[in-house]
Amino acid sequence: MKLIVLDRDGVINYDSAAYIKSPVEWRPIPGSLNAIAKLNHAGFHVVVATNQSGIGRGFFDMAALNAIHAKMHQALAQAGARVDAIFFCPHMADDHCRCRKPKTGMYEDIAHRLNTSLAGVPMVGDSIRDIEAATAVRGSPLLVLTGNGKKTRRAGNLPPDTQIYADLAAAVDALAD
Repeated sequence: MKLIVLDRDGVINYDSAAYIKSPVEWRPIPGSLNAIAKLNHAGFHVVVATNQSGIGRGFFDMAALNAIHAKMHQALAQAGARVDAIFFCPHMADDHCRCRKPKTGMYEDIAHRLNTSLAGVPMVGDSIRDIEAATAVRGSPLLVLTGNGKKTRRAGNLPPDTQIYADLAAAVDALAD
C-alpha cells in the first residue's frame, strides 16, 4: 500500500497561533490541494494526523471540527482530491495521552486500522512534534517550511534523515520523481 501521512495545520492549510476554530478560518495553503490530488493520482492513500488541542482547551467543539473538516473535504473534492482518513488528538499536552504528537498513538492507530507497517512511510509536518513522531514509528520525516516549518528548521534538533521542502507541493513533486 502506498501511504502518506500529513499534518493538517501548517501543511494543508494556514495555521494560526489562535487555533483554527471555524470553517471560516480554514484556508488552504496555495498548491496544497493540488498536491494531494497528485498523490491520489499516483495511487497514494492520504491520511491526516493532527493535534487539535483547541478542543481540550474549550476553544471549539467537535461540531466545529467536523465543520472545518467538511470544508476541507469540499475544497479537496473541487481540486479533484481526497483524504482517505483523518485522525486527530483533542487533548492538551498536560493530559499525557498516548495520541498527541510527538507520542505515537495516532500513528499506531493508523497502522492498526490500515493493517500496514509505517516503516518508510512519508510523514509530512511543520513542527518538531511531527518529525519526532514520524521518526519514532520509523516513518520517513518530511519537514515543510510553511506554518511553523521555518522556525522548526532554525531551532535545529532535526533527525539527520529529515527531508526539507518549501511546501507540500514541493514535497509531493520530490516523491513523484
